[in-house]
Amino acid sequence: MKSRTRWFFLVALFVVQGLAISRVALPAGGYHLIAKKVLGGEGSWDYLTCDSAARRLYISRGTHVMVVDADSLEVVGDIPNTEGVHGIALAPEFGRGFVSDGRSNTVTIFDLKTLQTLGTVPTGNGPDAIIYDPASKRVFTFNGHGGDSTAIDAAAGTVAGTIALGGKPEFAVADGKGRIYNNLEDKSTVVEIDSHKLVVTNRWPLAPCEGPSGMAMDAERWRLFIGCDNKIMAVMDADSGKALATPAIGNGVDANGFDPAAGLAFSSNGDGS
Repeated sequence: MKSRTRWFFLVALFVVQGLAISRVALPAGGYHLIAKKVLGGEGSWDYLTCDSAARRLYISRGTHVMVVDADSLEVVGDIPNTEGVHGIALAPEFGRGFVSDGRSNTVTIFDLKTLQTLGTVPTGNGPDAIIYDPASKRVFTFNGHGGDSTAIDAAAGTVAGTIALGGKPEFAVADGKGRIYNNLEDKSTVVEIDSHKLVVTNRWPLAPCEGPSGMAMDAERWRLFIGCDNKIMAVMDADSGKALATPAIGNGVDANGFDPAAGLAFSSNGDGS
């Protein structure tokens, strides 16, 4: 995850699932910028996570998590003492959120309603990407310096196990049925993980993709969309690992997204595209 210092927040709400704004009608032109907000505040930026049901946006800010109302775009709260925060995962069925604290090698657990910290859990070295898997009821951190993944029981708030990945993990996605997919940046490989057994079940090379980082999934068509450092998006069949396409993208990709309603995949690139 390539954290970058920014002193403003450009809100590009594109009427996609998870960021739909009911007061704005989508014109025939499709995606368009509808709001822009300067948030200020201290700290560098990394991943953003949207809670579409609660209408909250969680923003990684280096040592704390800024919480913004997704409709008014006003800051409504803050989760402090998250040293080296990279990402936020949400487990709404347990009313809990989980923050990867990259410098303290922990996950901070917080209450989704009150935003109060409930405790911390130890992880491997350098937790970066973090996701919630509803099939196993576990949160997974992907530890960039340790080359492994820490599985956390979302209800109990305890470590369920550790998975050796065999490379430097970047972002991951869960299919909701017990499989997790993770990019290994230094190996240009995708690993498939059984979220119940906590084992790697497949390893798929990504050539010609180099330095994979961002990942998104079309869970209906079983497609993975992987952002690559050599300015392509690798499209992969999530069942077989077969490479399907490599369309060109911008430079410096770090995050991907997928809009199931429109059937469109996106890459967020450091060159501003």
